[in-house]
Amino acid sequence: MTDPAFRNPATPIPSRAPSATPTDDIVTPFEVATLDLRGRVVRLGSVVDQILTSHAYPVPVAKLLGEAVVLTVMLGSALKIDGRFILQTQADGPVRMLVVDFTTPGKVRACARFDKARVAEAIAEGKTGAGQLLGRGHLAMTVDQGADMNRYQGMVALDGGSLEDAAHEYFLRSEQIPTRVRLAVAEELRAGEGGASHRWRAGGVLLQFLPKSPERARVADLHPGDAPEGVEPHAVQEDEAWVEGRALVSTVEDVELIDPALSSERLVYRLFHEPGVRVFQHGDVKAECSCSRETVEAMLKSFSQDDRDHMVEDGRISVTCEFCSANYAFVPEDVGAKAG
Repeated sequence: MTDPAFRNPATPIPSRAPSATPTDDIVTPFEVATLDLRGRVVRLGSVVDQILTSHAYPVPVAKLLGEAVVLTVMLGSALKIDGRFILQTQADGPVRMLVVDFTTPGKVRACARFDKARVAEAIAEGKTGAGQLLGRGHLAMTVDQGADMNRYQGMVALDGGSLEDAAHEYFLRSEQIPTRVRLAVAEELRAGEGGASHRWRAGGVLLQFLPKSPERARVADLHPGDAPEGVEPHAVQEDEAWVEGRALVSTVEDVELIDPALSSERLVYRLFHEPGVRVFQHGDVKAECSCSRETVEAMLKSFSQDDRDHMVEDGRISVTCEFCSANYAFVPEDVGAKAG
């Protein structure tokens, strides 16, 4: 997945006019040139709320899927090609699968599969951390450029850690780019005349060390135990620029990533104003599913006659999209099935 290449930030815009920039449902690239750092901030409001509220997910499952959405938008929005970026987990924990599908330049959809009984048990026992819900398995990241183009896929093991941990491991082992990711998802409660209401919010920041010298990048995030053969562990020293950048991004609190009153520009300035930071043109994100009555009908017609006949219940065939929960009902004759 190295070769499709992530695009560099475009023309910079002044960060002193945050009022002209929306605070929600955007991706904001930035650069700290003095430290050879680049990154992106993702802020999601109605997008993540629409995705999560379209399903009756238990709160811990919704939160985990929200984190996966932020991570996917963060990575998919950086692609310089037209296509899709797909993040998918398969694991043995209570949450068996997460799927997030990002289509350039800014459309995203997502869904989760989970064991209701095991999730309820995990909630009762207070074991609702990301690693506890996912368990062990793998996380796959796929770049799909279309039917006539090669697909690029990278995989990393899930071993009881968080999605942040998996992303760090992926970039270190597969891309060899020192990377730090912070993800946050929460429900925003609001008091109103009809009672309290809530909506989901999510945010994240990604920081990468991209020096002009490849040698600096290779040793920037090495643990002494990963020292190349013939190199003494004490000789492996982390790059000071990356140490500083990583330390700064580690100070970000969850509330800063989801606070609607704190713009991405102000957050980035808060973190990197001392070394100097440039903020670039933001990209918009929207929740949009690719399903339609036409595509579902075509899918049904691709099944065998026997399969279609067995789908008929109460005189019709009903299909519900896993991503957006839209329901499509067909008369059997419309898709070549027997009414029974």
